[in-house]
Amino acid sequence: MGLRGIAEGAVLLLGGRSEIGLEVARRLAPGRVVILAARRSGELAQESALIVAAGAAAVHVVEFDADETAGHPALLEKIASEHGPIGVAVLAFGILGDQARAEQDPAHAMAVVHTDFVAQVSVLTTLANMLRAQGAGQLVVFSSIAGVRVRRANYVYGSAKAGLDGFASGLMDALHGSGVHLLLVRSGFVIGKMTEGMDPAPFSSTPGQVAAAVVKGLHKRAEVVVVPGILRLVFFAMRLTPQAIWRRMPR
Repeated sequence: MGLRGIAEGAVLLLGGRSEIGLEVARRLAPGRVVILAARRSGELAQESALIVAAGAAAVHVVEFDADETAGHPALLEKIASEHGPIGVAVLAFGILGDQARAEQDPAHAMAVVHTDFVAQVSVLTTLANMLRAQGAGQLVVFSSIAGVRVRRANYVYGSAKAGLDGFASGLMDALHGSGVHLLLVRSGFVIGKMTEGMDPAPFSSTPGQVAAAVVKGLHKRAEVVVVPGILRLVFFAMRLTPQAIWRRMPR
Protein backbone atom coordinates (compact mmCIF):
# COMPACT_ATOMS: atom_id res chain seq x y z
CA MET A 1 0.00 0.00 0.00
CA GLY A 2 3.02 2.25 0.29
CA LEU A 3 3.87 4.95 2.80
CA ARG A 4 1.00 6.41 4.77
CA GLY A 5 0.12 10.08 4.95
CA ILE A 6 -0.72 12.72 2.40
CA ALA A 7 1.97 13.62 -0.13
CA GLU A 8 3.70 16.97 0.19
CA GLY A 9 3.19 19.55 -2.50
CA ALA A 10 0.42 21.59 -4.06
CA VAL A 11 -3.20 20.52 -4.14
CA LEU A 12 -4.66 20.65 -7.66
CA LEU A 13 -8.44 20.60 -8.01
CA LEU A 14 -9.51 19.94 -11.58
CA GLY A 15 -13.12 21.02 -11.51
CA GLY A 16 -12.77 24.06 -9.33
CA ARG A 17 -16.50 24.47 -8.75
CA SER A 18 -17.18 20.88 -7.72
CA GLU A 19 -18.83 20.70 -4.31
CA ILE A 20 -17.07 17.47 -3.43
CA GLY A 21 -13.78 18.68 -4.85
CA LEU A 22 -13.93 21.93 -2.89
CA GLU A 23 -14.72 20.04 0.30
CA VAL A 24 -11.66 17.86 -0.28
CA ALA A 25 -9.48 20.90 -1.07
CA ARG A 26 -10.76 22.74 2.00
CA ARG A 27 -9.71 19.84 4.22
CA LEU A 28 -6.27 19.63 2.60
CA ALA A 29 -5.70 23.40 2.38
CA PRO A 30 -4.00 24.36 5.69
CA GLY A 31 -0.45 25.45 4.89
CA ARG A 32 -0.60 24.31 1.27
CA VAL A 33 -0.71 25.92 -2.14
CA VAL A 34 -4.07 25.13 -3.76
CA ILE A 35 -4.80 25.46 -7.47
CA LEU A 36 -8.42 25.66 -8.62
CA ALA A 37 -8.74 24.77 -12.30
CA ALA A 38 -12.00 25.31 -14.16
CA ARG A 39 -13.64 27.07 -17.08
CA ARG A 40 -14.37 30.76 -16.50
CA SER A 41 -11.61 30.76 -13.89
CA GLY A 42 -12.05 34.50 -13.42
CA GLU A 43 -15.34 33.76 -11.68
CA LEU A 44 -13.88 31.59 -8.90
CA ALA A 45 -13.66 34.33 -6.26
CA GLN A 46 -16.13 32.66 -3.91
CA GLU A 47 -14.42 29.29 -4.20
CA SER A 48 -11.00 30.87 -3.70
CA ALA A 49 -12.21 32.67 -0.57
CA LEU A 50 -13.44 29.37 0.86
CA ILE A 51 -9.99 27.81 0.46
CA VAL A 52 -8.19 30.90 1.81
CA ALA A 53 -10.43 30.81 4.87
CA ALA A 54 -9.46 27.17 5.39
CA GLY A 55 -5.83 28.20 5.85
CA ALA A 56 -4.23 27.73 2.45
CA ALA A 57 -0.76 29.23 2.02
CA ALA A 58 -1.87 30.51 -1.38
CA VAL A 59 -4.72 29.95 -3.84
CA HIS A 60 -4.33 30.21 -7.59
CA VAL A 61 -6.95 29.91 -10.31
CA VAL A 62 -6.22 28.41 -13.72
CA GLU A 63 -8.30 28.23 -16.88
CA PHE A 64 -9.10 24.58 -17.59
CA ASP A 65 -11.46 23.07 -20.13
CA ALA A 66 -11.58 19.31 -19.60
CA ASP A 67 -12.81 18.71 -23.12
CA GLU A 68 -9.75 20.39 -24.69
CA THR A 69 -7.66 17.25 -24.27
CA ALA A 70 -4.90 18.33 -26.65
CA GLY A 71 -3.93 21.08 -24.22
CA HIS A 72 -3.78 18.94 -21.08
CA PRO A 73 -0.05 18.08 -21.08
CA ALA A 74 1.12 21.67 -21.59
CA LEU A 75 -1.34 23.04 -19.02
CA LEU A 76 -0.47 20.53 -16.32
CA GLU A 77 3.27 20.96 -16.87
CA LYS A 78 2.82 24.75 -16.66
CA ILE A 79 0.90 24.41 -13.37
CA ALA A 80 3.68 22.30 -11.87
CA SER A 81 6.43 24.61 -13.09
CA GLU A 82 4.70 27.74 -11.75
CA HIS A 83 3.31 26.43 -8.47
CA GLY A 84 5.65 23.63 -7.48
CA PRO A 85 5.34 19.84 -7.49
CA ILE A 86 1.79 18.50 -7.28
CA GLY A 87 1.16 16.57 -4.10
CA VAL A 88 -2.52 15.71 -4.55
CA ALA A 89 -4.52 16.02 -7.78
CA VAL A 90 -8.29 15.69 -7.45
CA LEU A 91 -10.22 14.97 -10.66
CA ALA A 92 -13.63 16.38 -9.81
CA PHE A 93 -14.91 17.48 -13.20
CA GLY A 94 -17.76 15.78 -15.02
CA ILE A 95 -21.31 16.10 -16.32
CA LEU A 96 -24.45 14.09 -15.66
CA GLY A 97 -25.96 14.79 -19.06
CA ASP A 98 -29.54 14.12 -20.14
CA GLN A 99 -30.20 10.42 -20.64
CA ALA A 100 -33.35 10.90 -22.74
CA ARG A 101 -31.56 13.34 -25.01
CA ALA A 102 -28.48 11.13 -25.23
CA GLU A 103 -30.60 8.22 -26.48
CA GLN A 104 -31.76 10.33 -29.43
CA ASP A 105 -28.76 12.59 -30.01
CA PRO A 106 -25.43 10.83 -30.67
CA ALA A 107 -23.54 14.10 -30.23
CA HIS A 108 -24.87 14.52 -26.70
CA ALA A 109 -24.10 10.91 -25.83
CA MET A 110 -20.56 11.42 -27.10
CA ALA A 111 -20.22 14.66 -25.14
CA VAL A 112 -21.07 12.90 -21.87
CA VAL A 113 -18.63 10.07 -22.53
CA HIS A 114 -15.94 12.49 -23.71
CA THR A 115 -16.04 14.59 -20.53
CA ASP A 116 -16.64 11.78 -18.05
CA PHE A 117 -14.27 9.20 -19.56
CA VAL A 118 -12.03 10.37 -22.42
CA ALA A 119 -11.00 13.65 -20.77
CA GLN A 120 -10.34 11.84 -17.49
CA VAL A 121 -8.11 9.33 -19.27
CA SER A 122 -6.17 12.19 -20.82
CA VAL A 123 -5.64 13.99 -17.51
CA LEU A 124 -4.84 10.81 -15.59
CA THR A 125 -2.27 9.62 -18.12
CA THR A 126 -0.55 13.01 -18.12
CA LEU A 127 -0.56 13.34 -14.34
CA ALA A 128 0.55 9.75 -13.76
CA ASN A 129 3.63 10.37 -15.90
CA MET A 130 4.38 13.64 -14.13
CA LEU A 131 4.03 12.13 -10.66
CA ARG A 132 6.07 9.07 -11.63
CA ALA A 133 8.88 11.44 -12.62
CA GLN A 134 8.58 13.09 -9.19
CA GLY A 135 8.53 9.69 -7.50
CA ALA A 136 5.60 10.79 -5.34
CA GLY A 137 2.08 12.21 -5.41
CA GLN A 138 -1.54 11.18 -5.11
CA LEU A 139 -4.45 11.02 -7.55
CA VAL A 140 -8.13 11.03 -6.58
CA VAL A 141 -10.58 9.57 -9.09
CA PHE A 142 -14.36 9.60 -8.63
CA SER A 143 -16.24 6.57 -9.85
CA SER A 144 -19.91 6.02 -9.00
CA ILE A 145 -22.55 3.48 -8.15
CA ALA A 146 -23.74 4.15 -11.71
CA GLY A 147 -20.62 2.47 -13.06
CA VAL A 148 -20.61 -0.64 -10.86
CA ARG A 149 -23.33 -2.17 -13.01
CA VAL A 150 -24.80 0.00 -15.72
CA ARG A 151 -28.56 0.56 -15.55
CA ARG A 152 -30.95 1.23 -18.37
CA ALA A 153 -32.13 4.45 -16.67
CA ASN A 154 -28.74 6.20 -17.00
CA TYR A 155 -26.65 3.94 -19.19
CA VAL A 156 -24.78 6.71 -21.00
CA TYR A 157 -23.43 8.32 -17.82
CA GLY A 158 -23.10 4.90 -16.21
CA SER A 159 -21.05 3.49 -19.06
CA ALA A 160 -18.64 6.42 -18.87
CA LYS A 161 -18.21 5.82 -15.14
CA ALA A 162 -17.77 2.08 -15.73
CA GLY A 163 -15.00 2.83 -18.22
CA LEU A 164 -13.36 5.28 -15.83
CA ASP A 165 -13.56 2.78 -12.97
CA GLY A 166 -11.84 0.13 -15.10
CA PHE A 167 -9.17 2.52 -16.36
CA ALA A 168 -8.41 3.83 -12.85
CA SER A 169 -8.22 0.29 -11.47
CA GLY A 170 -5.68 -0.67 -14.12
CA LEU A 171 -3.69 2.54 -13.64
CA MET A 172 -3.64 1.90 -9.90
CA ASP A 173 -1.93 -1.42 -10.53
CA ALA A 174 0.45 0.13 -13.05
CA LEU A 175 1.50 2.74 -10.46
CA HIS A 176 2.16 0.15 -7.75
CA GLY A 177 5.70 0.55 -6.44
CA SER A 178 6.25 3.88 -8.20
CA GLY A 179 5.66 6.04 -5.13
CA VAL A 180 2.46 7.39 -6.73
CA HIS A 181 -0.85 6.55 -5.04
CA LEU A 182 -4.23 6.45 -6.77
CA LEU A 183 -7.39 6.54 -4.68
CA LEU A 184 -10.55 5.34 -6.44
CA VAL A 185 -13.76 6.64 -4.85
CA ARG A 186 -16.98 4.72 -5.46
CA SER A 187 -19.89 6.72 -4.11
CA GLY A 188 -23.63 6.42 -4.15
CA PHE A 189 -26.06 9.22 -4.89
CA VAL A 190 -24.58 12.53 -3.69
CA ILE A 191 -27.01 15.26 -2.73
CA GLY A 192 -25.78 18.48 -4.32
CA LYS A 193 -25.93 20.86 -7.28
CA MET A 194 -25.26 18.11 -9.83
CA THR A 195 -28.32 16.15 -8.67
CA GLU A 196 -30.55 19.12 -7.85
CA GLY A 197 -34.19 18.39 -8.64
CA MET A 198 -33.70 14.62 -8.44
CA ASP A 199 -35.18 12.53 -5.65
CA PRO A 200 -32.37 11.25 -3.40
CA ALA A 201 -31.67 7.56 -3.87
CA PRO A 202 -31.22 5.12 -0.96
CA PHE A 203 -27.87 5.37 0.83
CA SER A 204 -27.31 8.95 -0.30
CA SER A 205 -24.47 11.07 1.05
CA THR A 206 -23.42 14.72 1.13
CA PRO A 207 -20.32 16.29 -0.45
CA GLY A 208 -18.87 16.71 3.04
CA GLN A 209 -19.30 13.03 3.85
CA VAL A 210 -17.62 11.99 0.60
CA ALA A 211 -14.77 14.46 1.16
CA ALA A 212 -14.16 13.21 4.70
CA ALA A 213 -13.89 9.65 3.38
CA VAL A 214 -11.52 10.80 0.62
CA VAL A 215 -9.15 12.54 3.04
CA LYS A 216 -9.18 9.53 5.35
CA GLY A 217 -8.40 7.31 2.36
CA LEU A 218 -5.52 9.57 1.32
CA HIS A 219 -4.04 9.43 4.83
CA LYS A 220 -4.27 5.63 4.89
CA ARG A 221 -3.12 5.27 1.27
CA ALA A 222 -6.23 3.19 0.65
CA GLU A 223 -6.81 1.99 -2.89
CA VAL A 224 -10.62 2.10 -2.93
CA VAL A 225 -13.07 4.05 -0.77
CA VAL A 226 -16.80 3.27 -0.84
CA VAL A 227 -19.17 6.00 0.41
CA PRO A 228 -21.23 5.14 2.38
CA GLY A 229 -19.59 1.88 3.44
CA ILE A 230 -22.83 -0.11 3.32
CA LEU A 231 -22.71 0.16 -0.46
CA ARG A 232 -20.10 -2.62 -0.50
CA LEU A 233 -22.96 -5.01 0.24
CA VAL A 234 -25.22 -3.26 -2.26
CA PHE A 235 -22.56 -3.55 -4.98
CA PHE A 236 -22.26 -7.28 -4.31
CA ALA A 237 -26.03 -7.71 -4.61
CA MET A 238 -26.15 -5.60 -7.78
CA ARG A 239 -23.72 -7.92 -9.54
CA LEU A 240 -25.85 -10.97 -8.68
CA THR A 241 -29.21 -9.54 -9.81
CA PRO A 242 -30.62 -11.39 -12.87
CA GLN A 243 -30.66 -9.30 -16.05
CA ALA A 244 -34.46 -9.66 -16.47
CA ILE A 245 -34.91 -7.90 -13.11
CA TRP A 246 -32.02 -5.51 -13.56
CA ARG A 247 -33.32 -3.94 -16.76
CA ARG A 248 -36.45 -2.79 -14.90
CA MET A 249 -34.52 -1.17 -12.08
CA PRO A 250 -34.99 2.58 -11.59
CA ARG A 251 -31.96 4.86 -11.48
